Amino acid sequence: MTRVRPAAAILGAALLLLSACAKSEDNDPTPAAAGGGAQVAQSAAAGAATCTIEQYGGSKVDLKTAKVGFSQSEKEANPFRIAETQSIEDEAAKQGIVNLTTTNANSQFNKQISDVEQMIDSGVQLLVIAPLNSDGWDSVFAKASAKHIPIITIDRKINATPCRDYLTFIGSDFAEQGKRAATEMAKALGNKGKVAILLGSPGNNVTTLRTSGFKDEIAKIAPDVQIVFEQTGNFAREDGQKVTEQLLQSNPDINGIYGENDEMALGAITALKGAGKKAGDVKVVSIDGTKGAVQAIVDGWASAVIESNPRFGPLAFETAGKFLSGEPVGQDIIIQDRQYDAGNATSDLSSAY
Repeated sequence: MTRVRPAAAILGAALLLLSACAKSEDNDPTPAAAGGGAQVAQSAAAGAATCTIEQYGGSKVDLKTAKVGFSQSEKEANPFRIAETQSIEDEAAKQGIVNLTTTNANSQFNKQISDVEQMIDSGVQLLVIAPLNSDGWDSVFAKASAKHIPIITIDRKINATPCRDYLTFIGSDFAEQGKRAATEMAKALGNKGKVAILLGSPGNNVTTLRTSGFKDEIAKIAPDVQIVFEQTGNFAREDGQKVTEQLLQSNPDINGIYGENDEMALGAITALKGAGKKAGDVKVVSIDGTKGAVQAIVDGWASAVIESNPRFGPLAFETAGKFLSGEPVGQDIIIQDRQYDAGNATSDLSSAY
């Protein structure tokens, strides 16, 4: 259902603006403040390609009075999506953006395309999109291009050309997330064992890159770790549980499970408990940084969680404001993500979402 509301009426405290970033001794980025917005790792400041209004087309607009549309891809049962939408709404309120329209496609790609096209027809001057799929956006690009509407994509990339089809992508380095997960899995297994991968939803770059990053790194650093099972869990807890139940029947001697998001990993842990496994019998590593997954580390059921920060509001609107005022912005803005393990899960639980 479409929600149209003045941003000033949105409840909830605005998230912290970008905070200073500290790094641990192993160079894993760690935010200085719990609950902070996504922080830039690579952007225009690092020498990457930029985009301006002159290149993209259109004219300068005051962000506070602009008509802004936000398209969420999945139903907000997943903590990542809850935090992501809240961040957009909270930051819009903090920035004084008076006209924000939000929609939710409820994991239906055709609905997301329709939602966005309707927002374009209604006269939005800026679009922030969390894409369900990476392909299939041509009709949206055609409509948006005709009206010179900048599109910022967050958390998943669209397979198209930045500064032409869309303005910029803001999100994590998904291949790097997979590599970091592989490092933690190898460490948990002592560099040998049998591992299963719970794949994310097909059709998007997050799944593809988290898979390739993990496989490439495991082959490089722990060749005695065998990947013996792969099946999609669609980024859903229920599917993660079902797939793991099947896994345990076909591979009862499995040593590790890599969940490409926390929801699937938590479903896997439910299946492990149902099969009579004890905490730590099967090493679980996942990606997202939800409170449930970090708590699983505290409880001994998970070994590590690589964060994928969903708090895009401050950075998305900072980027939009710069662009709409005539400043160049990066075409590919990569954020920093922290990680959790047994050494910091208890103390840093409040940083999770």
